[in-house]
Amino acid sequence: MSMRPGSFMEIPETMATAAFPKGSMCMRLRDALGTIFSDDDFADLFPGDGRPAKSPARVALALVLQYAEGLSDRQAADAVRGRLDWKYALGLELEDAGFDFSVFSEFRDRVIAGSAEERILEPLLERAWQARLLRAGGRARTDSTHVLSAARTLNRLELVVEAVRAALNALATAAPSWLAPLIGRQWCERYDQRADSYRLPKGEQARVEHAAVVGQDGYALLEAVYHRDAPSWLYQIEAVQTLRRCWVQQFHRDHTGVRLREQKDLPAGRDRLASPYDTDARYAVKRGSGWTGYKVHLTEMCEPDRPHLVTHVATTPAPVDDSEVIALVHEGLERRGVLPDEHAVDSAYVSAEQLVTARDRFGIEILGPVSADTSWQTKDIEAFQTSDFHVNWDDGQVICPQGYASVSMAAQRTRTGHPVIKVSFSRAHCTPCPVRARCTKSATASRKLTLRPREQHEALACARAVQQGEDWQRRYQIRAGVEGTISQAVRGHGQRRSRYIGLAKTHLQSVLTATAINLVRLDAWLTGTPLGPTRTSHFIGLQQAMIA
Repeated sequence: MSMRPGSFMEIPETMATAAFPKGSMCMRLRDALGTIFSDDDFADLFPGDGRPAKSPARVALALVLQYAEGLSDRQAADAVRGRLDWKYALGLELEDAGFDFSVFSEFRDRVIAGSAEERILEPLLERAWQARLLRAGGRARTDSTHVLSAARTLNRLELVVEAVRAALNALATAAPSWLAPLIGRQWCERYDQRADSYRLPKGEQARVEHAAVVGQDGYALLEAVYHRDAPSWLYQIEAVQTLRRCWVQQFHRDHTGVRLREQKDLPAGRDRLASPYDTDARYAVKRGSGWTGYKVHLTEMCEPDRPHLVTHVATTPAPVDDSEVIALVHEGLERRGVLPDEHAVDSAYVSAEQLVTARDRFGIEILGPVSADTSWQTKDIEAFQTSDFHVNWDDGQVICPQGYASVSMAAQRTRTGHPVIKVSFSRAHCTPCPVRARCTKSATASRKLTLRPREQHEALACARAVQQGEDWQRRYQIRAGVEGTISQAVRGHGQRRSRYIGLAKTHLQSVLTATAINLVRLDAWLTGTPLGPTRTSHFIGLQQAMIA
């Protein structure tokens, strides 16, 4: 299927205004911004020969409108075919029959295969820049929310049973004559229906024994697939590879038999499979709430004299820490030329390393609460904290409050690979020190300190001091507004649950959602619609009225 660039038609304005005398979002945005996408933006995703494809520019805009209105593929295809305001925005002739809903799925696959997700968001930001509704500098804010996987959440026993079921179904489709002699009646009974807790054995011991049986079945199936007499291509089936990976993570086999691994022997959450049907999804817990899926990070500009447009979207597996994402956000904003001067984030994004990197590499001040010193000395008003020690970086020494110099100052790395400096003092000075109890609780060891590298140490100390002031607290209030963006994405555009399987498609959904939010906000800006106030319950409203 080839792509041949075309141009957008013009619907007669009198006909459009007759149908929508007050206008509509689609019509207003077409009039204000013109055609947002161009066929040339997606030309490299299509071959040069073959049957002509539907205009990718129109399909892309229809996808964004689909998310703006919360429609399914079938509903969006019907809107392209039958709604005059959509035809006006898409530049279609009145008698144009549109296209089949499967075109959306095919286009999404092409976008993902070409790693072209950002081409959905960038053209709209370019139009906003040309209209002077977006600029570099100013303030931006970022926050994240969880996205549930489209696959069902499974416990460990359900996971291993479903992994075998998925592999059996795939093999039954690809090589039925090979699989038939291997399975018996008991296998059909165990793997006929999907694994649900109410169908599985009751009682802990019964479930342990059932898991061992499933483990033996899985090993038997894998050994048959990898046997030299089996077709050489069987092991390449994705469900078989997933089964093998799941068994390595979940089971242990030795001379005593097969058993589930203990919790301590399982891989880390970011590496462990959570479902055989969505191998990118991971399980994570945040503030006591657990979910299987992903996290999406939305960054928006928040200047009062311009619309609050989403300028960057990042989607990660659920366990990825927020602090690992902030540098990627800044790199993306730099590529688009919309780096802010001040970036408001919550404490999960802030680290000493990121404070320095953002300042030195991108010229950005990160506005967010840094982590506090959690040592016991900070909880005792009489104790000597790290800030009470004088660090002489040039001489490579640290002077304690009693005036004694450290005996060593060695650069090391933490288990996660971050550089630190370990400082030790002499026992000869610490043991007889009259204020030893204010410094360490050890009966024999001397005081030890763990410092960041110089730039990070100084940036962290400065941030901790500044954030205690009222001026910083007042400036930081700007971050709260991003909660409204998260709410709009979740409540208005279905961001909470992924429509698709896999990280790449979930990210495309997040990009489409962000672009739809921008469309809605640009329309609100053009019509002078004020920002929605924070919702207040009737009870709280009554209480506020009584106080007033």
